Amino acid sequence: MKIALICDWLTGMRGGERCFETACQLWPDADVFTLVHVPGSVSPIIESHTIYTSFIQRLCPDTEHFRRCLPLFPFAIERFDLRRYDVVVSFSHCVAKGVKVRPGAFHICYCHTPMRYAWDMRQSYLASLNIPQKWIAAMVLNYLKRWDRGTASRVDKFIANSNYIKQRIKAAYDRDATVIYPPVDCGRFIVLNRDDGYYLIVSALAPYKRIDLAIEAFNSLGKKLVIVGNGHDKASLEKIAGKNIEFISNLNDSEVADYMQRCTALIFPGEEDFGIVPLEAQACGKPIIAFGRGGATETVIGLENTDGKQPTGIFFENQEKECLMSAIRQFESNRNVFDPAVCRNNALRFDAPLFKNSLYQAVMRP
Repeated sequence: MKIALICDWLTGMRGGERCFETACQLWPDADVFTLVHVPGSVSPIIESHTIYTSFIQRLCPDTEHFRRCLPLFPFAIERFDLRRYDVVVSFSHCVAKGVKVRPGAFHICYCHTPMRYAWDMRQSYLASLNIPQKWIAAMVLNYLKRWDRGTASRVDKFIANSNYIKQRIKAAYDRDATVIYPPVDCGRFIVLNRDDGYYLIVSALAPYKRIDLAIEAFNSLGKKLVIVGNGHDKASLEKIAGKNIEFISNLNDSEVADYMQRCTALIFPGEEDFGIVPLEAQACGKPIIAFGRGGATETVIGLENTDGKQPTGIFFENQEKECLMSAIRQFESNRNVFDPAVCRNNALRFDAPLFKNSLYQAVMRP
């Protein structure tokens, strides 16, 4: 069979790219199609494939501002010629699922989320715009939402990255989905049983990640917080951060793992579709303090769980400074309850070989 692998863009290695990397391992001869590719920004496994990009790459040759072409993304993804492929596997959080395949070809979509811009994050993206900009942007998002819902029929089978996203696929597309959790490469991490006295965030610095909430809480608490990551919000976040908060960018995988292995706990203040970072921290034996919505509720065992399980973290119920501060104080009053071995074993439930086998079975034996 001739297989094509589709993703929205390839500009760095985050959770979605880890999933895509596994598909590239499973099908080393598959061709890759993506809107934009920054050479060298993803793993050698992905880079070893033949990668086809869209006209968006030519419109934005520096690739830094390609998201400004968002209204053109549907047209760009539909322009790919996939007529010679028997199986198409798309990994979509934006438009990848909207590719057109030939009659008789099988299209399976691993859905990280229905298009975030058009559905759940709409108000967040409009909030910072002035009135004329909001009017234009609202029209664009309305168009994208109609397109996103309409193109769901091009997918033969949906896979969701969590039960949370399974519910959102049903709500957005009225389609059922199979849940296959993303892979966590637990072999990259070890338990050091070491605590260097800082809390940690590992995240892209984007509005919906709610790094601002964590900064406000730690400004008030005065405790040390290390924020590892980069993004458009970095400068504005640095302006509001106190001296107890440190920003670190451009670390490699082993350096990020080192920070995880030495922290007190990981702070996860946003609502994520799944969220691999909390599992990576648990693979290091570290507990999690997370907002109690989204994928984190499926990967972290809360302190007050009703199943009698040993906890691996604490949830806070509202994205408010006082709620997060209260959760941190609660954690510090119960630190002896959190066992590094329990955290590690919880992460192993999501280890990469399980994802690899499940994805292969879903695609090759639909």
